[in-house]
Parts: sequence; C-alpha cells; structure tokens
Amino acid sequence: MKIFVAGGTGFVGEHLVRELLGSGHSVRLLVHSHGTSGGEVEQVTGDITRPETFESSVSGCDAVINLVGIIRESPSRGATFEKLHVQATAAMLKAASTAGIRRYLQMSALGTRPDAVSAYHRTKWRAEEQVRESGLEWTIFRPSLIFGPHDAFINMLAAQLRRAPVMPVIGSGSYRVQPIHADDVARCFTRALALPETIGQTYELCGKDRLSYESLLDMIAAAMGRSRPNKPHLPLGLMKLVIPVMQNIPQFPITMDQLQMLLEESVGSSEWQKVFGFEPRGLQEGIAEYLHKT
Repeated sequence: MKIFVAGGTGFVGEHLVRELLGSGHSVRLLVHSHGTSGGEVEQVTGDITRPETFESSVSGCDAVINLVGIIRESPSRGATFEKLHVQATAAMLKAASTAGIRRYLQMSALGTRPDAVSAYHRTKWRAEEQVRESGLEWTIFRPSLIFGPHDAFINMLAAQLRRAPVMPVIGSGSYRVQPIHADDVARCFTRALALPETIGQTYELCGKDRLSYESLLDMIAAAMGRSRPNKPHLPLGLMKLVIPVMQNIPQFPITMDQLQMLLEESVGSSEWQKVFGFEPRGLQEGIAEYLHKT
C-alpha cells in the first residue's frame, strides 16, 4: 500500500515510517520543506492546516495517517491546540475525501473526552469527533505516555537528573503512568491497515508497566546507573498558583494542562493486545537502551 503520512517527521513519525517501510508499504510524507529521506520516502511540501496546499499529493495513496499534534502551545509561532489538533484534522479529512481515499488512521491521546479539564484533551476530542463523522473507514488510537530514544518527557527528566540528584515532585507523586514504546505504537498503526476489524474502532494503547510518578523517577535513575534521587515534594496548591504565571516562559518545564494530565493519570486498558497480537515492550528495558549510564 502507499500511505500518506502527516506528522511523520516527529518523534513517533520516525518510528512509524520505519515500521511501514519494513512491512513493505511505500510512504508519501507531508513536510514543511524537503529534507533528506534516503530515497526511501517520497516527500511533498504543504501546510497541514491548508488542504489546498497538499490535497493533490494525496491522490494515488491507499490510506492516510494523521499523527499531527503538540503537547504544548506556542501561540507566537502559530502552534496552538485549535490549529494543530482541530483544524489540521479537518484539513486531512477533506484531503482524503477529495482524493477518494477511504482508509484513515488518527493519532489521539489517552484521556481524551468532551468534558476534559485540559484544552489538550478537549481539542483532541473535537478532532476525534470530526473523524467519527467523516464517513471514512477510520481507526483512532489513544496512546498513553510514549517513550523511545528521542522522546521529550523521559529525556527531559533524565536531563534534570544529570544536573543534580534532586527531582522535585508536585503533590503526592502517587499519580500513575503506563508508558508505551513508540515502536509498539507504530506497529499498531501499521497492523491496523491489514485488519478490517479495526475500522470504526478506538483503541487505548498502554504499556505493560503501570507505576507511580515517583517510581518512574527511580526507574529512570536506575537506567542511568545512578542511585535513587532525592524527591522533595512541592505543595500542589502552591504550584497551581506558580505554574499559570510561569508557563508562558518556554524554558519552564510544565504547563497547567500538563500538570492536569499528570494528576488525572495516564493509565488504561490493555485490550488492544488481543487485536494486534503482541505484547508491549517493558519500560525498564526500553529506556535502558538510550539512558544507560548517561
């Protein structure tokens, strides 16, 4: 199959493109500007929010995959949840429909729902609703925290630990996460293309390890060959006052949306394993590959 991919130059996109190629598919990748692809991937330029800039390039493909999304807004650069979750999805759906492509796969996020506190989850829900109402043969994936060699979250925590053996924890630190490897997410997307039973379905993608945030910090330290860090607890009430003031500074490590998502936890079902037929990689094994004694 020839697959049109938007968002394929990002962290998860790198894993997905590699998995698609390894499974015998060809990839046409939407990019802002042409880069080096090694000749294996066809690149087309366009603006994800303006379907007229790329919809002619969708023609001739067999399926469309939309990975576009951000975890943190940067309004000064035009990177908002509204634009890159809602408007981008509308553009992708329009391009697919115009090209007569029926198969459509969408990246969403665990915790997405209409009444979510975070704008991140609310806009992801509105994007999902557009997909469900599109009339296409869709599949939606809602991954938990995704980890891998070029991830943002695990590597950010590891970078903090390299600076000092102190890892501040907001609130109790008992809130849980269930991370999944980017390779496993990519494998689910790729296998869905060959599984008709996934059409019209939404899947939570969670890893095999469900652990508290404090335990996650200890695991990262162990993967780096270090002892457990000191974890001073910052009062939640105080941080809810500080974060809104500081979150617009790019270097500040967390926003209120991100705090809310941590507190809500990122854990879910493992039912997807029955459909896609494999067991996810363990967190400790996975992060050790790229954090070992760094």
